[in-house]
Amino acid sequence: MKLARLGPSGAEIPALVTDSGTYDLRGLARDIDGGFLARGGLADVRAAAEAGSLPELESAADLRVGSPVARPGAVICIGMNYAAHAAESGAAPPENPVVFFKTPNTVGGPDDDVAMPPSENAKVDWEVELGLVIGSTAAYLESPEQSLAHVAGFVVADDLSERYAQIEISGGQWSKGKCAPGFCPTGPWLVTPDEVEHGNLRLRSWVNGEPRQDSTTKDMIFDVEFLVWHLSQHMTLEPGDLVITGTPQGVGLSGKFPFLKAGDVVEMEIEGLGRQRHTMVEGR
Repeated sequence: MKLARLGPSGAEIPALVTDSGTYDLRGLARDIDGGFLARGGLADVRAAAEAGSLPELESAADLRVGSPVARPGAVICIGMNYAAHAAESGAAPPENPVVFFKTPNTVGGPDDDVAMPPSENAKVDWEVELGLVIGSTAAYLESPEQSLAHVAGFVVADDLSERYAQIEISGGQWSKGKCAPGFCPTGPWLVTPDEVEHGNLRLRSWVNGEPRQDSTTKDMIFDVEFLVWHLSQHMTLEPGDLVITGTPQGVGLSGKFPFLKAGDVVEMEIEGLGRQRHTMVEGR
């Protein structure tokens, strides 16, 4: 299944997206959030879809696309999870997952404008990433084989990064460069695990129509199953939490491309998970 949230920011309508149309889920859910996932909302949607009882959402194509999951409790990020990206960043591949955090207010719609930080030192970078949304509480899982049972679905995410703060004034932790408002465009869809081969998905990014990144998730150092298991040893993952799993080579930090500026258009696509397109605008 492909789930989406459509409409103005703060008033999104939960929806099911299919080849035959887009269907209104307000009869089943107030929103697509942690509570909906925790109570088995995906099963309710599947049953209603199979019964043909969902009403079509009128004018769905004209509505803004929001993040497919409402404001998460946590945005947990994995760094240096592709060897070639670690190399272009001047680092050796990690022996254990590198973990940092974004604030929940970084999560925005896939096509929303993103404001540049006002600092004259800002070096804003793009990072296409496979994201996953936690569907049920995961704590101290016994093995990676248990992980997928706790995953509601997968999303496209852009881990936008301000490299000056991340690296030069970080104080040893990356989150300073990761948490500007809107710095995690997410979506367009939440796609359930049965519809994607998450271990071998093509990820691509473009800036102003020019190719930047092109890789596959099979090149991850730590795969999805290992990451969920590993994180569960150090924190409790809750329904609605968003985990983004690292980016491949081809970012501005490599020195091969200029960093982003106001007016630049960033596009991201992951096979089977959809495409996003956001414009960088002057900071407020």
